[in-house]
Amino acid sequence: MKYIKFYEKNGIKKDRVFDYLLTTLKPSIKNWSYFVNWKKVKSNSQHLKIELNLLNSLIGSDNLEHDFKSLIKKYPAVIDTIPFLLAVRGSELSLLNDSLLLEEYKFSKESFKESNLDYYWNFLNKSGLILLFQDKNIKNFCDYAWGVEVGLDSNGRKNRGGTLMENAVEIFLKDLTNKNKEIEYLSKATPNGIKAKWNLDVEYEKSARSFDFAVYNKDSKKLYLFEVNFFNDGGSKLKSVCGEFKSLFLELQKQNIELIWITDGLGWKTTARPLEETFNLNNYVFNLDMLSSGILTEVIKL
Repeated sequence: MKYIKFYEKNGIKKDRVFDYLLTTLKPSIKNWSYFVNWKKVKSNSQHLKIELNLLNSLIGSDNLEHDFKSLIKKYPAVIDTIPFLLAVRGSELSLLNDSLLLEEYKFSKESFKESNLDYYWNFLNKSGLILLFQDKNIKNFCDYAWGVEVGLDSNGRKNRGGTLMENAVEIFLKDLTNKNKEIEYLSKATPNGIKAKWNLDVEYEKSARSFDFAVYNKDSKKLYLFEVNFFNDGGSKLKSVCGEFKSLFLELQKQNIELIWITDGLGWKTTARPLEETFNLNNYVFNLDMLSSGILTEVIKL
């Protein structure tokens, strides 16, 4: 391992570097941006503001069916809100009826037909949305929209988790390139993107693959490709990831390209053996703590 001398200089023996990796895994990389994307919530909750305010006139109605049909007849755009009230993106829904036949529902002012007033009312009733209007269960549909958007946004936390790891690594890459003008990096690096930026060829069986980062040292003419991930939980997926990155390392080595795999998370605690096998084969397997020690500077300036 090319970087082993770096750890020996810092008092970590050669046969203890992997143990150091395991003992410095982080339980979380969540930051304040992980929970809710409030800017997105605000923007999305405003796009139906007028239509939602029109719906407010129906809250507590004594004759909801009549008033609902009258409202959408006069303002067809109100039906755009119906899927949203169910926390569904899009304007079309496919549902099985009691006879197991598929029924298509479309909710947009462009598809509105006055002859379908019963069709819209039936959906409101069967979906349970009618409860929102009865007994003043809610006071304001615009406020309700905020709750819906927060709920929908929470589904994006898994993707944000992956992005958080990339963001954490990019902090180190920015610092590295700011201090060393001969070093450049590219995020979401495809073979075509690498070719366009540095006129370098990356041959890989999955030609459409996007690496999390590519770093190029213009002095040494060396290219480094980065894969970045974080795992809270162990399991078979982690074993397959290790196998994939062993194969990828060997394939890139034939092209004189280095693979740098940065991974973290307590999921590795229960899947340590396959990680150790990959660690012993690949040249560069790090966690975030190792990056904090300055290892990237040591590696990329070799």
